[in-house]
Amino acid sequence: MIPVYIINGFLDSGKTEFITYTISQPYFQSRKNTLLIVCEEGENEYDSGLLKKSRTIMEVIEDEEDFTSQNLIALEKKHKPGRIIIEFNGMWSLKNVKFPWHWKMEQQITMINGQTFANYFTNMKSLVADQIRGSELIIMNRCDGMEDKIAGYKRNIKALNQQAEIIFENATGEMNVTLEEDLPYDLNTDPIILDDTGYGFWYIDILDNMERYEGKTIQFVANVLHPPKFPKGYFVPGRMAMTCCADDMAFLGYACKYDKEIELEQKSWIKITAKVAIEYFEDYGKEGPVLHAVSVEKTVKPKNEVISFV
Repeated sequence: MIPVYIINGFLDSGKTEFITYTISQPYFQSRKNTLLIVCEEGENEYDSGLLKKSRTIMEVIEDEEDFTSQNLIALEKKHKPGRIIIEFNGMWSLKNVKFPWHWKMEQQITMINGQTFANYFTNMKSLVADQIRGSELIIMNRCDGMEDKIAGYKRNIKALNQQAEIIFENATGEMNVTLEEDLPYDLNTDPIILDDTGYGFWYIDILDNMERYEGKTIQFVANVLHPPKFPKGYFVPGRMAMTCCADDMAFLGYACKYDKEIELEQKSWIKITAKVAIEYFEDYGKEGPVLHAVSVEKTVKPKNEVISFV
């Protein structure tokens, strides 16, 4: 199997700079050739000396219709690489890509220009969502002067991909995001009351700041979900969220331990008060937020059944 690394993003998102930095690092060096497939040539060019030194061979595919399994295999046979890096064109659809069977997707990284993210997210949501969903790492650069916006950008990204690592950078380096004072609820209240907006903030923030909520009691209105093959005594209270557009919906919720879960009707509405624990849960495959119900009451559905991150 040949490992493949995809660096995705729109023009001027910093893909070339990221790849240039990567192939120049000592840990990257290899005795085997690296095939670099460039699908979009921006303002920055690769240094021929660096490519030679790092045993990196660059090939350009300019048209999406030429990005075929047959052409990719031809490039592999030509250069016999030990690994492949693809600087992908952000305007192309990864959904349509069919890699040769023996090419293994090792990692997808999406680069985002913070100065243009809002414009792309507003006007090209589907393309942005496709890039974000499959990425293990998302780097938003050029965030200078955007301290008041990036917390919201982070929520938009996390709504689309809860597992990805997200890094925000300005001219001086990595930035810290989502301070406690930015949250739309008071962490010192007992319980913490989460309205529609607050639930979305909490759902995203706890992924990166579990220590903020461990042992806290929260209260919110939720829809009941009984996932198939879920362990007895657990269910998921959550909310439907519009993560990208009206046709792009997701149910957002965490496992909840409740000894009377069997009495809760699927898709019914409840007001739940629960204590937050951070513990291993099999469906997560790791430690994560697990709610322990304190009280569960039937309630009417809220005026807005769907929450939004935009």
